[in-house]
Amino acid sequence: MSSKTVLDLEGKVVLITGASRGIGRETARRIAAAHAKIVVNYNRSAKDAEEVVTQIGSSRAQAVQADVSNPDDAQRLVAQTIDVFGRLDIVVNNAARYAENRFDRDDYDGWHEGWRQTFELNVFGAANVAFHAMRWMRANGGGKIINVASRAAFRGETEFADYGASKAALVNLTRSIARACAKDNIVANCVAPGFIETDMARLLLDKQREAITSQIPLGRVGTPDDVAAVILFLASPMADYLNGVTIDINGGSWFH
Repeated sequence: MSSKTVLDLEGKVVLITGASRGIGRETARRIAAAHAKIVVNYNRSAKDAEEVVTQIGSSRAQAVQADVSNPDDAQRLVAQTIDVFGRLDIVVNNAARYAENRFDRDDYDGWHEGWRQTFELNVFGAANVAFHAMRWMRANGGGKIINVASRAAFRGETEFADYGASKAALVNLTRSIARACAKDNIVANCVAPGFIETDMARLLLDKQREAITSQIPLGRVGTPDDVAAVILFLASPMADYLNGVTIDINGGSWFH
């Protein structure tokens, strides 16, 4: 059977940032089930990350602490991945922060700090990890960058504009990598989830679940598994000719 018709990642090493919970956690388990080796990156949730490693098996997964918003940590994370498994084929940039940060808040310093922290993690963290990963990929036959953006990248958000703007930047970063690095057999693609049942979305879902669900034609909020399945497809040989695309995963709640 052609490799283009199977979801098999045997022999591949995949680095997933923010992999201790939510979408990252389910993505790690999905991709491990396709026979890849996984680096489970986390920042503070060491116990959760180790649980993911235990589920996958310590011979095929390792947890690595790094705050990817810190440039030195991002570089160390990539270097440690290669040290542990000897290669790096696929990066899933999933680590992100989200917090309400309205334009009409009175605390300018706090508002500004929210924008800074959001961009340092959601944009610069992804860019830095990709930069260091692509150095290895460029010298070793290529690889894949998969970025986790959001429906917020396209909609324009009133309560968390910094998050939406950062995810829009991530979509454009994906396209830039796709155009600039294809010559090195490095492809970049993006997923843009809508509301997903994760800890990050929990507060807003608890407050507005009925209103949110009413906007989704499929009638339900998405699950981490819904997103992880698409990321697995992008990581697999079946998606080798996709480059620079963004796949919406929102049950039909938003089109662009």
